[in-house]
Order: sequence, then C-alpha cells, then structure tokens
Amino acid sequence: MIVKPFKGIRPPRELVEQVESRPYDVLDSEEARAEAGDNEKSLYHIIKPEIDFPVGTSEYDPRVYERAAENFQKFQDKGWLVQDAREHYYIYAQTMAGKTQYGLVVCAHTDDYMQGRIKKHELTRRDKEEDRMKHVRVNNANIEPVFFAYPDNDVLNALLMRYAATEPEYDFIAPIDGFRHQFWVVSADDDIALITAEFKKMPTMYIADGHHRSAAAALVGAEKQKQNPNHRGDEEYNFFMAVCFQASQLTILDYNRVVKDLNGLTSEQFLDKLQQIFTVEDKGTDIYKPQQLHEFSLYLDQHWYSLKAKEGTYDNSDPIGVLDVDISSRLILDQILNIGDLRSSQRIDFVGGLRGLGELKRRVDSGEMRAALALYPVSMQQIMDIADSGKIMPPKATWFEPKLRSGLVIHKLS
Repeated sequence: MIVKPFKGIRPPRELVEQVESRPYDVLDSEEARAEAGDNEKSLYHIIKPEIDFPVGTSEYDPRVYERAAENFQKFQDKGWLVQDAREHYYIYAQTMAGKTQYGLVVCAHTDDYMQGRIKKHELTRRDKEEDRMKHVRVNNANIEPVFFAYPDNDVLNALLMRYAATEPEYDFIAPIDGFRHQFWVVSADDDIALITAEFKKMPTMYIADGHHRSAAAALVGAEKQKQNPNHRGDEEYNFFMAVCFQASQLTILDYNRVVKDLNGLTSEQFLDKLQQIFTVEDKGTDIYKPQQLHEFSLYLDQHWYSLKAKEGTYDNSDPIGVLDVDISSRLILDQILNIGDLRSSQRIDFVGGLRGLGELKRRVDSGEMRAALALYPVSMQQIMDIADSGKIMPPKATWFEPKLRSGLVIHKLS
C-alpha cells in the first residue's frame, strides 16, 4: 500500500470541541441545524451547509455546495482551521465502553483504490458518489476521512502504544455519542518513515466505513490526473485521507430490521412458515438478544422468539451464504414476506445496534412496525473474507461504532 504524510488542516487545540462534528451521513439536515445551533465554528457549516439556508433547502442545491467552499475558506481566514507547516501522520483514538481503538491518519493513493488493493464490501450508489464528488471538487479537499481496516501489525501497534503514553494534542468527550476522542501528531522523521515502510509491506487494506467517500475521492483524483498534462503521480490530488485501524480492534454492532407488515399473513401463519426453516422458541416478554451465529431474535405481538437456522439452509463454505444478513434476507424477508429489494422497499427499515433492542420493541409496540428481527453481528474476518473473494455484502449488513468525528484534520488536494 502507498501511503504518505500530509500537511493537515485542523483546529487550534482550544477550538477543537467547537469545530468537530459527527459525519455528514449519520444525521439529517434538521439534526445538523439543531446541533450547530448558534455555533458559527461548527463543521456542519462545511459538511451540511444547507443549514445556512431556509428550512427545506435541498442539500443538493448548487448554492449549498458553493456555501461549503465559502465556509471552508472562512474557517481558514478566521484561524478556526490552520494548516500544519510540515507533513505529518496523525493518530486518532476512540474509546467506547472502556475499549480503545487506535487509528493512523494517512493519505492513501487513489491507484490502490482503483486497482482493487483497497478492497470494498458494499455497492455504491452513483447519486451518492456524485454528491461527495461535488463536495470534494468545490472544496478541493477531503473534509472528512474514510475508515479503513488493515491486518494486525506488531510494529505499528508498538508505535501507537508509544504515542498513547504521551499527552495528546486533542482529548475530549463528544457531546452526542459520549465517547472519548484523542489525537496525536506524528512529527518525528523516523516514525514517519516507519509508518510509510510498514504500509508498503501490506498487500491490501479494507474499507470499513465510507464507501461513497472513498469512491468520490478516487474519482476526483482520476479527473484531476486527466486534466493535468504534466501528471506525475505524486501530486496531492492522487491521495485521499483515511483513518486506518487494526482489524482486531474494531467493533461491529448488529444492524437490525423492522418490517411494516407480514405480507398478508396472520402472526400464527408467519410463525408456522418460520418453523419450516428455523427452530423457533418463544422466549417470553423480556428482550432476547441472539447468542450465536445463525440465531435471530424475532419480536412479534409483544413476545420475543429465538430463531435458529436449520442445517442445509445456509452454506458455510460461501463467504456470502454463511452471513446472517443473507440468511434472513433470503429465507424471511424475500421468501416469506416478499421484500426483495432491501435498498428500495418502503416496507422495511433498519436500526443500528447502538440504539439497542429496546428501539426495536418501541417501534413495534407503537404500531409503526409489525415485527422486528435482530441479527448477530458480522465479524471483521467475515468482511475481509468477502472483500478478498471480490463479492459484495447484502445491504445494511455492518454498523461500525464509534463513528469517526469529523473536523479533527482535513486534507487539501493541492
């Protein structure tokens, strides 16, 4: 893998908590408007700039992209974002529920993405790619990082632990997620050389989160290559910003489903159909969480059920067929409920695991939804196996937590 250090643009230490934000794609415009409030230093003015316009203004309005660039320049003019004088790598640590994961902030090469060495496990949508490409183009920068995983590396881990024992540049508890975020600047030449050399030995990295941002960054880089008659390959536009974590450190939460109807079936008929494919056990009224792979929790009529997939309903030798998201999509959502296209169906919604199974119960009990299905989380090894096989995961399969905070560092493309 080709990685390089970069001259990060970032907030002064005393302003970081006013600037930093959640990523653009985990909240809607009104939530961003509420979180930004009257804080003119909030990064939401750059990544969700529709909040500067009247309520109801489309986030895809051309004026919104232009405002992003105006605000990015304003933040630099006012000293709310300042570019480092030298190229650095950076270390970004997140602590959730007492567990800390340490990421290296690097610039990855667009060629590694285009040629499949940076591996993906999700399909991207062209409209979402184009939205992020417009944002990268207008700002001439990667405002928000993507989230990569790499195979565990003892040399890099030792370096990370050495920095973790020193005072960080930033150290704060984020107000919304309640998680701790820490940030160090790697400035020693020996350490920079070591990081570059260790990544060079890696044959692959894996996109954990940020498939659309990765695609957009690589496509804008390719555009700029074509536009430059003197293109060499080492220009800044050939690189995009990523936070890279050791695979074993990452936490993947369950990504659960709620459905609006039972496809014309009564509860009894639905359970009868399930019993042909699963071993079904009534677990009563207390919340029940799946305990193992190929076990699901169903919430229906104020009761929780355990559903264990019977032998022969899945293929353990197939990296996709072994996944619980695939089993549930094929055997329950498609076969019984006739919900075929998870990306477009209006009869289904998805609930990230951080909200807990209580959120599933709430949405069914309220009458908004008819039933809920809780899944056992996908493992990082499963994601890597799928990416290595060149296959694509079913939609809404992974929920990584904590999410990266945005605004700790930005990468300019020139």
